[in-house]
Amino acid sequence: MYEITPKHDFFVGIDSDGCVFDTMELKHKECFIPNIINSYELQSISKYAREAAEFVNLYSKSRGINRFPALVETLEWLQKRPEVKARGVTITVPQSLAKWIAEETKLGNPALEKIVQETGDKDLAHALKWSIAVNETIASMVRGVPPFPMVHESLAKMAAKADMVVCSATPNEALEAEWKEHDVAKYVVAICGQEAGSKKETLTNAKKYGENKSLMIGDAPGDFKAAQANNTLFYPINPGNEEASWQRFHDEAIDKFFDGSFAGDYQKMLLDEFDSYLPEKPSFKLIG
Repeated sequence: MYEITPKHDFFVGIDSDGCVFDTMELKHKECFIPNIINSYELQSISKYAREAAEFVNLYSKSRGINRFPALVETLEWLQKRPEVKARGVTITVPQSLAKWIAEETKLGNPALEKIVQETGDKDLAHALKWSIAVNETIASMVRGVPPFPMVHESLAKMAAKADMVVCSATPNEALEAEWKEHDVAKYVVAICGQEAGSKKETLTNAKKYGENKSLMIGDAPGDFKAAQANNTLFYPINPGNEEASWQRFHDEAIDKFFDGSFAGDYQKMLLDEFDSYLPEKPSFKLIG
């Protein structure tokens, strides 16, 4: 796990996909979901698989979770869809994958590859093959997607007062490529992706700073939960309203964070607004 050496009085953790970069739709709709359909033989129910995967990864309170729990949740929703049952398709959730997710904290390909080598488990090997295919598709597909407007300006505004760390569930290689491609890596002291551990683990670095002097910027409920677990303030980048979120962050939230007025009523207003953006349950029909 990454250990920070504080150089400033403030700490800021920053998510990447969907938060700094407008890559969530591109990555999931063009990279993750086609590989789920292909790898897990869901061609005959591709419409419903796509809807379930988009709900989990983009349009629900599960937005932004690690790819492996997201895969399992997608399959679980498909098990509950009457259209899938009507087509005679049986959806199986790999139990060894679910067990690995529950026990492993570094949910990335290196850890999965290690347990595959140790156990030879076919379901885990299949998940690894899928994950590698996703990475290959992302590497060939995702390029030329700049940060949202006001990201550069916001990071530059914080640079003299805050130690900033990328805190993401994306693989490190992809993060480093994207942050360097768009010249924002210069603002952060570390880039911590899935191989470094969970967002909750990376944000333990916030404990080295004073009360209300650490902040997480994210676009998903999981980002908030990681911040909450480490007594860290949270600024939401609201899904579908990212440009306005970054504009407000630059124009008012940064100053409130630095002058000590972020916590309390302002934080509550942001969280109440954020909670209204993403539902817990899908709009599609479910069995039972």
